[in-house]
Amino acid sequence: MRIEHSLPPGFLGRRPIRVLVVGAGGTGSAILMGLPYLDQAMRVWGHPYGLQVLIMDADTVSETNCVRQPFSTSDIGQNKATVLVNRINMFWGTKWSAEPSFFNERTLRQSHDDPPDLLIGCVDTRTARKVIDQAVTRPMYRTTYWLDIGNNAASGQYILGQPLNSRNRRAAARLPTVSELYPEIVDAAAGEDPLPSCSAIEALDRQEPFINQTLASSALAMLARLFRYGKLNHHGAFFNAETGRMSALPIDPQMWTKIRRRNRRLRVAA
Repeated sequence: MRIEHSLPPGFLGRRPIRVLVVGAGGTGSAILMGLPYLDQAMRVWGHPYGLQVLIMDADTVSETNCVRQPFSTSDIGQNKATVLVNRINMFWGTKWSAEPSFFNERTLRQSHDDPPDLLIGCVDTRTARKVIDQAVTRPMYRTTYWLDIGNNAASGQYILGQPLNSRNRRAAARLPTVSELYPEIVDAAAGEDPLPSCSAIEALDRQEPFINQTLASSALAMLARLFRYGKLNHHGAFFNAETGRMSALPIDPQMWTKIRRRNRRLRVAA
């Protein structure tokens, strides 16, 4: 029997879907550059309001970024998020926006009246993921979906989940988030992977080209199916560039039993 996830009632309402992209690096830029195509497709499919996108990142463009991210030498020193949004708005005629700062727990509080429907996390540290996790699971917030995308040198994953908050608390079959499936991914005490190198050669050794684009395109294809057909039978996937394999993450109700058991063990141990 195939298990499916369905869009919550009213998700595709009489307004744009509010999307917050956190991070404008290799993956965030690939996601942002692909979102206009999803916006256009939704309008063709009968959702005339499309997407309203905000991207956040405090980083500025460096010379190394011009090797594997969509920046040129003329962008060096400028804010990544601002550069990308200005480029998209000029080409597509959109009115998307950029916030040249890092995401923190106050971000969603400031947008309390207009919370993002979909938060796409494109961050590369456990600490940054933990901040997102703590923010979207606050009881008063109403973010419906958290799409996390992450990778290492030659592999990565994308996982769509519904954080436990006021919007999703009563969902009959809530999609588990990446932090619920893999708690270690938000365990800041476990240490961090090496940060990107200032050397272009070392940066490419630590992260092969096209990993970001492959994950971003696959994640956007999953969102396209969800927004077009209103349902999914998977909510993520794992990609390995060495083997060329993409393995889908099926929707598994039994996973909730495992998560609850694990949480009970953790509470008892505490």
